[in-house]
Amino acid sequence: MFPAQPPALESGFRALLKNRAFMVLWFGQLLSQVADKVFFVLLISLLESYQSPQMFENSMRSAVMMAFTLPAILFGSAAGIFVDRFPKKQMMIAADVIRAILMLAIPLLPKQFFILLVITFLISSVTQFFAPAEQAAIPLLVKRENLMSANALFTTTMMGSLIVGFAIGEPLLSLIRTWAGEDSQEVFVAGLYLVAAASGFYINIKEKITRKSKLAIHPWHDFKEGLSYLWKNRLVRNAMIQLTTLYSVFAALTVLAFSLAERIGLKPTQFGFLLAAAGIGLVLGAGVLGHWGDRFHHKPLPLIGFLSMAFVLAVFTFTEHIWLGLTLSAVLGLGASLIGVPMQTAVHASTEESMRGKVFGFQNNVVNIALSLPLAIAGPLTDAVGLRTVLIGMSAVVAVAGIWAWRNTRKVLQDVI
Repeated sequence: MFPAQPPALESGFRALLKNRAFMVLWFGQLLSQVADKVFFVLLISLLESYQSPQMFENSMRSAVMMAFTLPAILFGSAAGIFVDRFPKKQMMIAADVIRAILMLAIPLLPKQFFILLVITFLISSVTQFFAPAEQAAIPLLVKRENLMSANALFTTTMMGSLIVGFAIGEPLLSLIRTWAGEDSQEVFVAGLYLVAAASGFYINIKEKITRKSKLAIHPWHDFKEGLSYLWKNRLVRNAMIQLTTLYSVFAALTVLAFSLAERIGLKPTQFGFLLAAAGIGLVLGAGVLGHWGDRFHHKPLPLIGFLSMAFVLAVFTFTEHIWLGLTLSAVLGLGASLIGVPMQTAVHASTEESMRGKVFGFQNNVVNIALSLPLAIAGPLTDAVGLRTVLIGMSAVVAVAGIWAWRNTRKVLQDVI
């Protein structure tokens, strides 16, 4: 169900700027996303002051990363079930407040590594409830014809917070600690979550609230209901497959970026330049789609995106110049935006209101599980068969996935994006 409003006289970002409720939701997303990234940077820096058994000193960072990512695999689908049964506004506010409280608890608790792992796990677990609630709220605040622009803005913000959060996280936290003293870093991150929570009170979301008599939660039944819905809804299912493929490629490139950077003349430690270039391309593509997306709805955007990414991956195997490598990374990000923005829009537009929490929770679950495979095998596979072979193989997989996906969705995709 979309907001019952008269047809929009404006589209693109201009229409969104006049949608007060959506802009407040976006502002909350911006703060929460930046807080998440800065929190991750803070975690790594906090390890120096936490005790750990000596034999596990070299595994501390890996353990923190596992505690940060494991909740998405364990609770992604379950969180979506709750999102469908409770008001999304209250869930987002509660998630931000709980994360702020947990952040403030860090300096008050004993400096034990296990305690830090537990706090990290709990904060990440709460995030799994925030994410699907936020995604499910977008179609309730935005008219159908403006969904492409809304998803473009959210995608741009997500990538922007990723680049900015990781880039300025360490110097920003160091500056705050120097200026405000010890424990001020945790207070700063908690403050971001609290401001995001406060902004949530200004969002007016009109949604169908399930009667109290129907609030009994049956996780297994609801999980099967969500799977059944995805199986029957071919468009949503294929859109999620394409999104999962997209995120898996980026996960593998995160590992391969070290070798790629060295190949084009950068230091391995400068791999961030390649990822930043891809992020810039993605932001540029999302911006174009967000403002002029209505002019491209009849174009095979996902197919163009997949084929562009396949081309870049293949050409990367013969690239040895810095600027060409950075340009190819930007084109890769641009191609990714042609997949991510339309496909997320398709999921929003084609999912019934009563099923959105389950679908977005399941999407979060599947994507995070899928990300673990390329992260685990990309490095060893490169050592075994070489970077060129891996990139050519990825190029072939991406091209086949794009052609297959387009053949399965082209007849219905035009109506929703």
